[in-house]
Amino acid sequence: MKRIVILISGRGSNMEAIVQRCAEQGWPAQVAAVVANRADAAGLAWAAARGIATAVVEHRAYAARADFDAELARVIDDFAPDLLVLAGFMRILGEAFVRHYEGRLLNIHPSLLPAFTGLHTHRRALEAGCKAVGATVHFVTPELDHGPIVMQSVVAVHPGDDEAALAARVLATEHVIYPLAVRWFVEGKLAVANGRVVQTAGASQVLL
Repeated sequence: MKRIVILISGRGSNMEAIVQRCAEQGWPAQVAAVVANRADAAGLAWAAARGIATAVVEHRAYAARADFDAELARVIDDFAPDLLVLAGFMRILGEAFVRHYEGRLLNIHPSLLPAFTGLHTHRRALEAGCKAVGATVHFVTPELDHGPIVMQSVVAVHPGDDEAALAARVLATEHVIYPLAVRWFVEGKLAVANGRVVQTAGASQVLL
């Protein structure tokens, strides 16, 4: 039984999707804990109401990022995770932290990486005139919003779309591809070689 720890900063809608799919589909895993960097993160109450352990490591209590990272890792490791999942966790993690969880740290980013790393992805895509956008699940590496790609969704840009409308459609696909990628990990169906991820059962790694 694999143990999953999920990091959030707010509502944690992707966290909710992962918890629900894990229970509904009977994965060989359990969400052992949800950890936030803000005590007011709404997702903490949602998780606690479902019997999931929660913890808070307030980033504002640490003057240095390395100190925050070290305490965060200490708290996470108390839950002995096989997989660490970033679900709307709005802190940049340092290289030492990322290396500590190398190969078992997943993130989702609301763009078709490597395009539009960082913030304001939907605004930048609209300004660039993109005809399609999407989301990317990837293994985390020290370089921000890079790392081997596990799965992507593709979402058409409609005439008249604004940031909010586009973001909502992309988020709906995140709730599909992120739980699926996590399930593949815990079922041992992902292989990484030379910076590429293969779904070993041959399932499509693109949601169109």
